[in-house]
Amino acid sequence: MRPRAIHQVLAALAYGDAIGNEALAIRKHLLSLGFESEIFAEKIHPKMAGLAHPLSEYDRAAAGRTVCMFHFSIGSAASSLVFHRKDPLICVYHNITPPEFFIPFHQHLVGLCYHGKRELSSFAPRCVLGLGDSEFNRKELAGAGFERTGVLPIVVDWSRYDEAPSPVMQERLDGFDGPTILSVGRLVPNKKIEDVIASFAAFQRRDHPRSRLLLVGDSTGHDRYLRRLLETVQKLRVQNVIFTGQVTQADLIAAYQSAHAFLCLSEHEGFCVPLLEAMHFGLPVLAYDAAAVGETMNGGGLLLDNKDPAFVAAALDRVLTDRPFRAAVLASQARTLSAAKAIDFDRLLESHIETALESSRSRG
Repeated sequence: MRPRAIHQVLAALAYGDAIGNEALAIRKHLLSLGFESEIFAEKIHPKMAGLAHPLSEYDRAAAGRTVCMFHFSIGSAASSLVFHRKDPLICVYHNITPPEFFIPFHQHLVGLCYHGKRELSSFAPRCVLGLGDSEFNRKELAGAGFERTGVLPIVVDWSRYDEAPSPVMQERLDGFDGPTILSVGRLVPNKKIEDVIASFAAFQRRDHPRSRLLLVGDSTGHDRYLRRLLETVQKLRVQNVIFTGQVTQADLIAAYQSAHAFLCLSEHEGFCVPLLEAMHFGLPVLAYDAAAVGETMNGGGLLLDNKDPAFVAAALDRVLTDRPFRAAVLASQARTLSAAKAIDFDRLLESHIETALESSRSRG
């Protein structure tokens, strides 16, 4: 029997977060497929008020024929709630950062990530389906013991990038007469922002003394790591490094429009939406081949197998100054972006729901 409703449960509906944006997009698709669908979160950012309900309201809303899509998260009350209900449960997995990255900076997160990996395995027999947003994540689900798994790529609402850029951010960034290198993502240790800074320092010293590095991302809760990054900037005597902190969508658009190249040297990504965002804005993308990065790049951009600052600096210089090479890189990214935008998300989501219902029926 077809369920009446498919609700989503998250630990947090955060502002500007890829997981939150995906949950909103999934709800839009579920509604178009004829299901009732709401989002329930333990924490809801003030700017997201009205887009989700408090977690405490889930029990009442989930009465009747309901399937729960749980965006797996570590150390949350949401995990306990969905685990102990009897609704068919679909686990949407965005990956858990290996705890080793946080050891020098955040002991509490070390524990949460370590226990989160163990908790994932305990969810395997409870779930009728495990969905990773990349093949990299799907394999981790299979390794954790999930019987049925699939890939549900992060759905990006590209219409959100059509809005006007922030005039304040635009004014702040306009008028600079050198190349701007952009990095987007939370300032957390697995992103290896210190490697981005070191590579930019080499790029600046090598050929581009008048250049700028724009680091767009929230560092809340990671003050010790931010201090390490600021110390790295001072130690390397690099100029024109801008830390924006968390930004609005309009600010983000202005940042993309001001840049000349995008650099990602992260060592752990479950998907990495900014890679596709940068391609959407026509920036050549250089990214280190780690975790799911190569999968998301899908043959586009420059996939680096070496993070030596001199090597990265030379690659940046070439993509900015060698016009035929730059054109070839951008053409490869256009193919990647076209393939990503061509995914029939409604059909894929409906297929996964049918798989989950079949699995639920077979369990009795």
